[in-house]
Amino acid sequence: MSDEGASGRAADEPGDRPRLGVVGADEAVAEAIGDAGAERVPVAAGDLPADLDAVVAVGEGAVLSLPPDCPAPVLAVGGDSPLSVPPARVAGAVAAVAAGQSRTVEVPVVAVTHAGGRTRALMDAMLVTASPARISEYSIESGGRTVARFRADGVVVATPFGSRGYARAAGGPSLALGSGVAAVVPVAPFAIDPDRWVLPLGTVTLRVERDEAAVELLADDRREGPVAPNDPVRIEPAGSLRFLATDGRGLERH
Repeated sequence: MSDEGASGRAADEPGDRPRLGVVGADEAVAEAIGDAGAERVPVAAGDLPADLDAVVAVGEGAVLSLPPDCPAPVLAVGGDSPLSVPPARVAGAVAAVAAGQSRTVEVPVVAVTHAGGRTRALMDAMLVTASPARISEYSIESGGRTVARFRADGVVVATPFGSRGYARAAGGPSLALGSGVAAVVPVAPFAIDPDRWVLPLGTVTLRVERDEAAVELLADDRREGPVAPNDPVRIEPAGSLRFLATDGRGLERH
């Protein structure tokens, strides 16, 4: 799951400064990179140079904008993910990355395949009714069997990386990064004591079971289009994105 010293060239190697690409603006990050003796390279998420030693992504939006083939490991700053560095600890985290004293953690990315196409998600995929206060009926399949069928506003499938986000707010569990499972949680279920499920991060299939209300698919909060009744939405592993862990974050082994 992880490798020691995977953040690239150390700042104390003669004549060689680590190149840290920065997605998103933050004065504290710029100052920390300078203090660490590294080179700051402002970049756009869609145009990342291949010779970067690390990418510093400021804010959750910056993290979610990164391509699945990001050429360098990512230091997340100021987001809600378990690997994100709080603003107060930016200087120490950047110094650790520049010195080669961080660890690379592989975070799974999932492919979301539906009738309208295929996309990827780092945190979660969700089916939800397009209009507020409308419910529909959904089913969940895993490993070729039906796990549940229920009525709700929607249903969210979260990766371990995304389990502390919307799924957690909807009542789901927080998952360890290396657990290899997904949290599947109804959104505003029409039930007094609703179930939640922890399923293998293999193929999870969602379906809309009734033609009662318009339902749309969201992947990492991106609107991917409508989902018709009985059309399968398949969620399955599709590689990983490398993150940098410092100060003990994300270093647990599972």
